Amino acid sequence: MANTDAPRTPKHAALSGDDPRNEIAFPRLTHDQVATLASFATPRDVREGDLLFEAGGSSNAFFVVVAGAVEIIDRSGDEPRTLVTHEPGEFTGDVDLLTRRRPLVTAVARGNTKVLEIAPADIRRIIAERPAVGEVVLRAFIARRELLLDSGFQGVRVIGSVRSREAYHLREFLSRNQVPVTWIDTDDDPGVGELLAHFGLGENDLPAVACNGRPLMRNPSIRDVAEAVGLKPALGTDVYDFVIIGAGPAGLAAAVYGASEGLRTLILDRASPGGQAGASMKIENYLGFPTGITGAQLTARATLQAQKFDARFSIPSPVATLERDGANFIVHIDEQERATARCVLIATGADYRRLDVPGRERFEGLGVYYEATPTELGECRDVEVVLVGGGNSAGQAAVFLSEHLPHVLLIVRGDDLRADMSSYLAERIEGCDNVEVLAHTEIREMQGGDRLERIVVANIQTGATRTIETPALFTFIGAVPRTEWLPRGIETDRDGYIRTGRSAASSPNWDRKRPPFLLETSWAGVFAAGDVRLGSVKRVASAVGEGSMAVKFVHEYLADA
Repeated sequence: MANTDAPRTPKHAALSGDDPRNEIAFPRLTHDQVATLASFATPRDVREGDLLFEAGGSSNAFFVVVAGAVEIIDRSGDEPRTLVTHEPGEFTGDVDLLTRRRPLVTAVARGNTKVLEIAPADIRRIIAERPAVGEVVLRAFIARRELLLDSGFQGVRVIGSVRSREAYHLREFLSRNQVPVTWIDTDDDPGVGELLAHFGLGENDLPAVACNGRPLMRNPSIRDVAEAVGLKPALGTDVYDFVIIGAGPAGLAAAVYGASEGLRTLILDRASPGGQAGASMKIENYLGFPTGITGAQLTARATLQAQKFDARFSIPSPVATLERDGANFIVHIDEQERATARCVLIATGADYRRLDVPGRERFEGLGVYYEATPTELGECRDVEVVLVGGGNSAGQAAVFLSEHLPHVLLIVRGDDLRADMSSYLAERIEGCDNVEVLAHTEIREMQGGDRLERIVVANIQTGATRTIETPALFTFIGAVPRTEWLPRGIETDRDGYIRTGRSAASSPNWDRKRPPFLLETSWAGVFAAGDVRLGSVKRVASAVGEGSMAVKFVHEYLADA
């Protein structure tokens, strides 16, 4: 048993110091806590230099140090560096043990060392069944990931040109999925020539991705990168109780409640958890967060919470179609994979409408953006940017951009921000000295070379036009439900929103004597929640409520199946 009463050796490493999070991140377990963990563990003796796990490796486990020490090493940069050394009574690991991703760091034994090894599945059991020690472990995992990101950890390195749409989408995908990423701009980085020569990279090899000590990836697809970091596990042939299509607020809430209530749960998303809400830099009207919370923070917490209860995620998994197979449903994913489900929840949300103006397709990802996050911010510092839209998403983006950029132009077709925007956001925008609202205005054209350089706008009342020099246009105009992939048997209205409950009862595809449950579609056993559902309230809290409520109906359906 570890001597938890021994004095602690001061840590001199990248994650040590005076940061108050260290106390949470690196707790010394009590004898009782070690004993609890030992009941789930396999004792191991390891020698100096033995690897316990390796960055990018396929295996990951949790180790409690009983004697000796375990050094945690960051090999994401040009030179290895020690992050921290775990001593007797301390333990290894962070959130990747729960998310099933590949480890980001390497663990090496120092001296003759005794450890207790616990498999990731048993860590989830400990967190669920032994809350006293499980909370210590979970809080440490979360704090360690925060410290790692603040320590200069480079993580996955994306090498490419700011003029490359593919490079932008890779960075966007990794950032939205909470994967640490470092951007190396081949147009601007003074040392990039030497780097390209070192790796033997030519222009046709870019963008390239360096990931967890694995071979350099040249021109990888998003799926290639997702598999490399562990976001895209093999689905196998299992039958899931509950497959959730879409990982926005509704889908994440359903995943938490479904998995916590014992349903074998799988969440599929084409891009990343969070949906439109996940890209918001501040949500201030969500219950319980009086100072606001970013969409990324809310998404990360909800995703970890679902994974804590053993919900499984597969990203990217764009769903191609859905079909019935006897009592089950087959979800076809990108025409390459499939998942079998007893029940399905459609929570695919909605996309922002695309501006129907010349030049838009050419500049998407190269100056035209549909979210405003630090990834996009890096492309437009110290310049004037333009934002179009009059709803809450546009308002939140305008406030965020105004905090980092010298001037923001907000284009709206009407003249009253409060018509579609919450009053608190409208008031904040009106109080921003560097936000200028152009009322009664629309965009007529986008122009530039390799990237967006300027836009042409017009006043819809007077017809007067104006050319605005800008490298970045953020668009948040209206919404289109993500239902183009649905089978014909699931009824929608003329705009594509899914009919549920009473609205679906009259469908010729409804084949039950009972009426549909409130969130049930015209196919019994297939439910819809959130922005994709006809009649939903377009708010994060409403989507969370619907996703949570859907699980009740899933249980009722399965009980009668």
